[in-house]
Amino acid sequence: MLHVSRAFLLLLSLAVLTPGAWAQAPSAAGKKLTVMLDWFVNPDHAALVVAQEKGFFAAQELDVELQTPADPNDPPKLAAAGKVDVAVTYQPQLTIHVNAGLPIKRIGTLVATPLNSLVALREGPVKTLADLKGRKIGYSVGGFEEALVKSMLARAGLKTADVTLVNVNFSLSPALLSKQVDAVIGAFRNFELNQLDLARQPGRAFYPEEEGVPPYDELVLVANRDQLNDPRLGRFLMALEQATLYLLNHPDEAWKAFIARHKDLDDELNRRAWRDTLPRLARRPAALDEARYKRFAQFLAKQGVITVALPVSNYAVQLPQPE
Repeated sequence: MLHVSRAFLLLLSLAVLTPGAWAQAPSAAGKKLTVMLDWFVNPDHAALVVAQEKGFFAAQELDVELQTPADPNDPPKLAAAGKVDVAVTYQPQLTIHVNAGLPIKRIGTLVATPLNSLVALREGPVKTLADLKGRKIGYSVGGFEEALVKSMLARAGLKTADVTLVNVNFSLSPALLSKQVDAVIGAFRNFELNQLDLARQPGRAFYPEEEGVPPYDELVLVANRDQLNDPRLGRFLMALEQATLYLLNHPDEAWKAFIARHKDLDDELNRRAWRDTLPRLARRPAALDEARYKRFAQFLAKQGVITVALPVSNYAVQLPQPE
């Protein structure tokens, strides 16, 4: 049975939230720290949930509240406005937001490799990127995903004019299975590939970082750039590092802690996603690779997604850790 799309799962998760709870402003002082997720809770947030459930936040004298957004575009804006202390977003979106003037900076990383991929059905006609000529590619988010397609096609000697881009509105797997499109961009390799496999229609993935796109962090943590001296942030990142090490050392116990809080996620799709996500977690969430961020900003500027590649200090910072 095909699992529902990520967009539909988001709606389900929002249905059980207390109305208006996600929009509450953070506590002005003390142990309370509000974190707005990018999406409904899933294995991408493993370090956050395990840090909460296994007491790593509490050991740092933090009371962390994980909130779910009404709109996945909201978290960086809420952090910029001071409505939440920390927001989960994506490095590409961070770069775009900062270039548009949003006053946020990356303070940490959750998932340190790209998850995004271009996926076709394994038994379908697309065996190589060159086979996409004259075919349809589904996408969900304009701008960055179109830049990915453009760069990847160029490696195969193609241009975007050689394909037809179709907005499938987050229904990536259904669009592919129904043959509405021949491939999709934006498919997370830890989720959509498992969805297709469970539907007995395995996918064939093409990875951007192997096709001319500079590597980047998928999920990052951002805060208001004027609040970076908040001592809670360093303790928050230290707890995440401890939680990540616990996840790697005790994956089964960590999974039990994860589903104890989120029993609705105890299914085959999320178990597979958990397995595929753990190797991609940032071992040092606070650490910043400035050269990597510089390369990626330059890539986005070259692709026309942003107007100029600003200095890395505009996008990201490595906060001092508590002793």
